[in-house]
Amino acid sequence: MKGLLVLSHHIEDGEALFTRALLKRAGLEVVTITYENTLDIETAFGLKVKADAFAHDVHLNDYDFVVVPGGKYVAKVVDHDIHIKELVKYFDAQKKLIAAICAGPRFLGQAGLLDGISYTAFTGSEVDMPKGNYLPHLKSVQDHHIITARGAGAVYEFAYEIVSYLLGEDQAKSLLKGILH
Repeated sequence: MKGLLVLSHHIEDGEALFTRALLKRAGLEVVTITYENTLDIETAFGLKVKADAFAHDVHLNDYDFVVVPGGKYVAKVVDHDIHIKELVKYFDAQKKLIAAICAGPRFLGQAGLLDGISYTAFTGSEVDMPKGNYLPHLKSVQDHHIITARGAGAVYEFAYEIVSYLLGEDQAKSLLKGILH
């Protein structure tokens, strides 16, 4: 199975990079993409990373899932973004897994993908999902083909839900056991 992980300037380091590492450790192929005008991305805490590809250079139908990390970039771009919202709408139309953590679910909320389903997100992000069932006490929530998590402190649970959805619960348990969680 192969998925995309969106990188943007000022992404939350742990949500993006540790999620990627856990998914790869579980045996999933993860390709990082960006809508920025450079592949060189600077994270929220100043780490310089290089995206694998520009988003416009990938064929979306080749991928089984998409991951949208949070970070301070979300507040800066979410209201006028079209790219990430169109990306998640494409995966939704295909009924392929969409996973978003922290403020990342705001893109899903503004795209209408959380209407009528349960989700969690960083506190305050629920303003973009008024027709969903916000569960702030849960670290990660899976409803249909959408997985959300509330923040960097929930990366393990987030990755567990993604791996469980794509590869099965035994593989997800094995992942956590392998890292001594």
